[in-house]
Amino acid sequence: MKIKVMIADDNSFIREGMKIILSTYDEIDVLATVEDGRQAVEYCSGHDVDIALLDVRMPNMNGVEAAKFISGQTGTKPLILTTFDDDEYIVAAIQNGAKGYLLKNTEPERIRDAIKSVYHGSIVMQDVVLDKIKSNLTERKDPEPKIDKSLFTERELGIMALIARGLSNKAIAKELFISEGTIANYISSILGKTGLEHRTQIAIYYLTGKSNLN
Repeated sequence: MKIKVMIADDNSFIREGMKIILSTYDEIDVLATVEDGRQAVEYCSGHDVDIALLDVRMPNMNGVEAAKFISGQTGTKPLILTTFDDDEYIVAAIQNGAKGYLLKNTEPERIRDAIKSVYHGSIVMQDVVLDKIKSNLTERKDPEPKIDKSLFTERELGIMALIARGLSNKAIAKELFISEGTIANYISSILGKTGLEHRTQIAIYYLTGKSNLN
């Protein structure tokens, strides 16, 4: 069974070029290309689409807004494909239901693999994108949480704060003098309480208090 993909980009050269490239892969069927977020939402609402490949900066409705409507109102999974300069949209895209965030200079094979991963339920974030999130978060040495602390244990709150500072599980384990496995268990508990999907969303939730990321 082929993965049904829709491409939204206001640059006709990019969207048609991407269609040609993705159509060369046997596992992908590009159903349509559209030129803005509003058209993307309308198409996904009326058709059976597995993955919506969305640019961020588009007229009428940008990719972040489109991701919110698509993820909330259809069974389609939004995947952002944008330029390096659009990093200010990363957090907003994740908050609004995007299941991945890729840069346009990514090799076609990696875009194909990302589409397959998102289709099968994974979250796809390139290392360079995660690094930019971490660098932005670590600028706040002591981020002030905007969450209901009563929902979590003191240990969970401490781990969330360290995640918000961009620390890896290994670094958190070293900081708290407990094993990485224990850290993973705490993270699983946090994800269960919040309904979030991965640690990047935990950081965003801790800093913004927003948990409606799906």
